[in-house]
Amino acid sequence: MIFVYILFGVYLAAVNLYAFLLVRNQKRRAAERGNEDKSGNARLLTAGFLGGAIAAYAAMFIYRHKTDNALMMVLLPLLGALNLYLIYALIRSGFPFFI
Repeated sequence: MIFVYILFGVYLAAVNLYAFLLVRNQKRRAAERGNEDKSGNARLLTAGFLGGAIAAYAAMFIYRHKTDNALMMVLLPLLGALNLYLIYALIRSGFPFFI
């Protein structure tokens, strides 16, 4: 049972790292092109939906990227709250119910 919790923790760490690096790479590409277009929002929202919303939201402020985009500034904190609630509910309910 502890192994499942470790796998779940590794998954969450990997998704959060991916979301953080995704924002960093989007910022670098936007700087190389010289414009801040709205591309990459779907990838960022998908990473947030999979569990990386908090890291993506933090990275947006660290790199000052897409902070003027209202969609991202509203949806990522909502996804982050939903992620935290689901993680809490999974662990509290005896998450590895299939074992």
